[in-house]
Amino acid sequence: MLMKEILDQGRISLSFEFFPPKTVVGGERLFDNIAELAPLAPSSVSVTYGAGGSTRSQTHDLVLRIHNETGVTVVPHQTCVAATRDDVAMILAEYEQNGIENVLALRGDPPLDDPDWTPPVNGFAHAIDLVKFIRERFPGFSIGVAGFPEGHPEMPNRLLEIDYLKQKVDAGADYIVTQLFFDNRDFYDFCDRCCLAGIEVPIIAGIMPLRTRKGMMRMAELAAGARFPAPLLRRVTEADSEEDVEQIGIDWAIEQVKDLVAHQVSGIHFYTLNSATATCEIFSRLGLR
Repeated sequence: MLMKEILDQGRISLSFEFFPPKTVVGGERLFDNIAELAPLAPSSVSVTYGAGGSTRSQTHDLVLRIHNETGVTVVPHQTCVAATRDDVAMILAEYEQNGIENVLALRGDPPLDDPDWTPPVNGFAHAIDLVKFIRERFPGFSIGVAGFPEGHPEMPNRLLEIDYLKQKVDAGADYIVTQLFFDNRDFYDFCDRCCLAGIEVPIIAGIMPLRTRKGMMRMAELAAGARFPAPLLRRVTEADSEEDVEQIGIDWAIEQVKDLVAHQVSGIHFYTLNSATATCEIFSRLGLR
């Protein structure tokens, strides 16, 4: 089912994100988690694409397996940072032939060891170029793009940032999925600024429950480093164990989701880190489905 049709139904879309495992054992473990999440009846699931296209074949295989074995609407990520137009056309043509009709169009992260990176010949410089290409060559696809409630890491000018997002929507994007955030006020402000810019497509809120102190540091160090509100930091600082930190993260995410549902957002996208535990507890305690 097309994501734009799912989002037009008037219900809050609830979706999960997975990343492709590197081993056969990891793949089977992931499918155990997907099976555990399946009874929650997600609107869709998405599969990430490694930096520089490093998991291209694993992403492709996982997308097809989810589509063929679960029947859940699947949204593969498609980055363009290391891809040519021919590469993307080949991948999307195969998806199309297999009945997959959604894609999340992203530029992706340039290689860390190549500060002077430039797009390949016949490649894409920006995500908007990828959106235009998909809309022209594969008009039947529903296209999602990324949004950054706390600001795009490479765009300090927040006014231009929203202008560029508007250009991606005008180029053919059907909806926006945001990066993770821990303060809902950042999300609501982002939505208001999108509205002021004339962006009218649905905006899906990205939620990732905090699980460990080490994970918190990794999130802070990412290019789009997360901002942690003081009340959350205080709870984590005062926690006696990593088990307590994980429960604090789940409790915080539950309060975020409860507030987002009360505000009737278009959708909530759970970054699962390939684990069903936190997401299942959130759904159970809030009675979501």
